[in-house]
Parts: sequence; structure tokens; C-alpha cells
Amino acid sequence: MSVNKVILLGRVGNEPEVKYMPSGNAVLNLSIATNRKIKNQESDTWEDKTEWHRVVFFNKPAEIVSQYVKKGQQLYVEGRLQTRKWQDKDGIEKYSTDIISDNFTFVGSKSDNLEEPTKTQQPPSNEKPVEDHSPQQSDDMDVPF
Repeated sequence: MSVNKVILLGRVGNEPEVKYMPSGNAVLNLSIATNRKIKNQESDTWEDKTEWHRVVFFNKPAEIVSQYVKKGQQLYVEGRLQTRKWQDKDGIEKYSTDIISDNFTFVGSKSDNLEEPTKTQQPPSNEKPVEDHSPQQSDDMDVPF
């Protein structure tokens, strides 16, 4: 048995922009910042340490996030880690670890998010370069849209 589960509550670092794969499936990449307090041993003061996370949404969740989320808003995200290998423009192999989101919830007041849809679930996929790698939905998945 193994578990690959990520839970984040952080602030969106860029304006969401949905893109579409050749298959027509939507994909959205976000950066989400999380903070924690660490003690600076030299100055004996507490400082914020920010970590940036790459989060990927697919299909209907990608469209919903792009419509309702703005830079700076809080977002609760659940998903799984996925590392992918790709080549840059010079042909050098690169690796990237992303969080493929399968569940999210808007956080804050309705005035922060305009209208507040309920949390959504969607089967995850892979991204960049934008290609269609989305899994086929099975009948045993409960997708609320």
C-alpha cells in the first residue's frame, strides 16, 4: 500500500489562465504560496519562509478556477505529486514536480471570490507541453458535474 496525497492552503501567486489541449480538454497551471515561521538563529527573530508550489487543474475544475480565482486569493487544494521529465529548447532534460489537483475549495468570503461554487473533483492528468494525457473516466467515479 502507498499514499500520494498533498494538501495545501495558500495564496494564488499568478492570475489563472486556462489553456486547451488539442483534444479540447482544459488545463490550468497555478503557483500557490504557503508560509511557515522559522527562527533565525543569528538574529533570534521569527521570519516567514515562503514555499511555492506548482498546481495543475484539468477539465471543468480548470475552467472554474480560471473563472473565480484571482491572484492573492486563498485556495485549498488536494491532489497528488507527479514528477515529469521534459526537454528544454536546448534539448537538456529537465524534471518538474507538480501537484495534480483532484479537489479544491475556495477560501474566504463571497466578496473575495465573487460567486463561490462548491468544491469540485475531476480525474487528474499530465501537462507541459500541453498534450492530451487525461485518463478515461470510469463508471465508478463520482463526478459532481
